[in-house]
Amino acid sequence: MFGFKLDCRYLFCCTRVRCSALPFIALLFFTSLYSLSGWAGSLPQTGTPGAPLDLCPRPQAGSAVPEPEDLRSQNGVLKLDLSIHNYRQQDGSTRYCYLLPDGTQSPTLRLHPGDLLILRLKNDLVPDKSATLDLQALGKQTVCSVKPKKQINACTSGAMTTISTNLHFHGLTVPPVCHQDDVLKTAIQPSDSAFEYRFKIPRNEPPGLYWYHPHIHGFSSKQVQGGASGALIIEGIERAIPDVAGLPERVLIIRDQDLLYPDAAPSKSEPVVPKMLMDRDGDAGNNGTGFGKPAKDLSINFVPVPYPEYPPASITMKPDERQLWRVLNASSITYLNLSLLFQHSPQQLGIIAIDGVPIKTDREHTTAIEWVNHIGLPPGARVEFIMNGPPVGVPGLFVTRTVDTGPSGENDTNRALATVLAKEEAATLQSTLPTSHDPLPPSAVAWLGDVTPTRVRKLYFSEKQADPSDPNSATEFYITEDGKTPTLFDPQAGMPNIVTTQGDVEDWIIENRSTELHAFHIHQIHFLVMDWSGIPIDEPFLRDTVNIPYFKDNMLTYPSVRLRMDFRDPNTIGTFVYHCHLLEHEDGGMMGTVRVERPTKKL
Repeated sequence: MFGFKLDCRYLFCCTRVRCSALPFIALLFFTSLYSLSGWAGSLPQTGTPGAPLDLCPRPQAGSAVPEPEDLRSQNGVLKLDLSIHNYRQQDGSTRYCYLLPDGTQSPTLRLHPGDLLILRLKNDLVPDKSATLDLQALGKQTVCSVKPKKQINACTSGAMTTISTNLHFHGLTVPPVCHQDDVLKTAIQPSDSAFEYRFKIPRNEPPGLYWYHPHIHGFSSKQVQGGASGALIIEGIERAIPDVAGLPERVLIIRDQDLLYPDAAPSKSEPVVPKMLMDRDGDAGNNGTGFGKPAKDLSINFVPVPYPEYPPASITMKPDERQLWRVLNASSITYLNLSLLFQHSPQQLGIIAIDGVPIKTDREHTTAIEWVNHIGLPPGARVEFIMNGPPVGVPGLFVTRTVDTGPSGENDTNRALATVLAKEEAATLQSTLPTSHDPLPPSAVAWLGDVTPTRVRKLYFSEKQADPSDPNSATEFYITEDGKTPTLFDPQAGMPNIVTTQGDVEDWIIENRSTELHAFHIHQIHFLVMDWSGIPIDEPFLRDTVNIPYFKDNMLTYPSVRLRMDFRDPNTIGTFVYHCHLLEHEDGGMMGTVRVERPTKKL
């Protein structure tokens, strides 16, 4: 199985995941609490007459899982107008949403390699007094909570405020420049006219699942956690994996949000857990049991699954139907460990792609599908897999199992996401993959695993309290190249942290010197996982996000992963970021920049 034992390290890409069967078995008791419920209406009522219209409505808990609206390119072009809004809830939380002109939320953008995307984004955010940011934790006085006094160029402003926004097209290999995929300087304000993103999908972009979300440093977590995210699909997966040709496809976006019932006691169906701990971010801390209060609630396609009873959403499909599920973890800080249960028994899921890249099928990798019974997804990651639906009368449950995030991490608990029910009258999904297709042409570049790296670098994650004398002070988060002094990310810094050359391939060894799980992500490129703490890994696909196991006091060395970084594509020329994809950590300083320079012409 990819050249090494298929265990927790593989499923979470080399992280320390709690694999004990006991917490998971106890999760099965939850199923006795669940009952199927129908769709309760796509738009919740606004409540008091005359109250402001909720621009970011959500389905009710227990609703059927809706399909996001599909927007498809026509004649090689996808053109759309999108606006971002926020809405303050009665409980003090703030929702964020992307809207089409007709009010549709978070459409799925579908394009082919070579297509042109023209997206006009209008910033309709309003000041939110609940938005606060610990400037001491960021270490720089470059973040404010009010809009700029005068209108400035959105391409160069770099403004970071509660009402600034931009777009990052996560996973795409498009240039890190304004109007394409720059997040360092591009900042759009409500006073600006609609801002146009315009770029072509590279012809060699792998077919698969990508996504879009805001990336304003200091406020990424708040906007993403509020719901500002959507899927982007590069068509043609059946050309890489013929087994999926003709399959109905379902897009599932899992998001996290502040607890709807933060003061509720855990469900009585759960075992008694140790006293609840809170981390310095104010979230429920990891208690090591898989139960108790989670750090965040989850939703699936915006249907909330709130603590403590976790009433699942519902998915209905035809009996024994085979489908392709494309699952995005759009959470701000929550790790997922996905499993599909039929009558409490985990089912086999056939992975065909990770992070938008289909499994490699040439050389020694002769199979295009890897069958597993649970799949780990760090925040920002995606997985595409074949699933076989249940027969009539067999209850199914789509769940996420507990993840051990370390003694300093959040509490990511066992919980249900959706029931899966077989009905003959189930509706046909809105998208089905083509049955007729030509195979993808062979890659024009050598397989990354066969390339000798130009150089090797070592980086490491670390944390410290802003005030060591105050145990309740904020946490400072760092990612540092070995041999350099840890510093918080400075968006105004004139020099990048790392400089390399287009055409180079590098090995980056990423260590975790903290007692909390972190997820390494880099923009513009994908990488190949080469080893886990010195143990060789043979993965037949590339990633853009990977877990770095946390450090324990009894370890002799820091846990690490070795990544082969691919800077060969000319679209990587420019300056872009790498960071922890737990967005609270990124906002708190755990980010750096890499500048890819043009190669020197040989005389």
